[in-house]
Amino acid sequence: MIEIDGAIVSRDVIETYFCCDLEACKGACCIEGESGAPLEENELPKIAECYDVVREYLPEKHLNYLEQNGPAYRDSDGDLVTSIIGGRDCVFSLSEENGWCRCAFEKAYTENKQRSFYKPVSCHLYPVRLTEYSSFTAVNYHEWEICKPALVKGKKLNMRVYQFLKEPLIRRFGKEWYYKLEEIADEMLNTSHKDTHR
Repeated sequence: MIEIDGAIVSRDVIETYFCCDLEACKGACCIEGESGAPLEENELPKIAECYDVVREYLPEKHLNYLEQNGPAYRDSDGDLVTSIIGGRDCVFSLSEENGWCRCAFEKAYTENKQRSFYKPVSCHLYPVRLTEYSSFTAVNYHEWEICKPALVKGKKLNMRVYQFLKEPLIRRFGKEWYYKLEEIADEMLNTSHKDTHR
């Protein structure tokens, strides 16, 4: 484990090869799992702010569910998460013509329909999961069967989890924090490389 400015980072975040392979998984993380996407409390007002734009992308079933249940709920662990339909589909997910699943917030953002909220930071950070404790934030790599193609692609591209997640890690922790992580990672990986070639 590595400590950086109040965050404890798992070595897996540095050592594991990873790069999303959307051709293989088709964005399955939007519609798989037993709970919604984790939300930070300050994200609820942002969701409300751009909802009128985002709702134009959503299917009728999702809109009806949102009307009745709202955008979020507390799961069995007491964590705030996005609402899900049928026990699996995120209420803000949508199916595209190519068969891929995509976040409605991300689609609206990339099409310049709204620029206030890219998507929940937990989704942007995946496969990293954050756990908040009283004195630190745990930054862990989450292994999931549907992401196996990402391990293969990451190995092929020589890309690690922390490199793949540069943008969302900066979004969450800031540039200075990320550059410290890069320095530590370079040192760790170089040392490991030297050790294996002795």
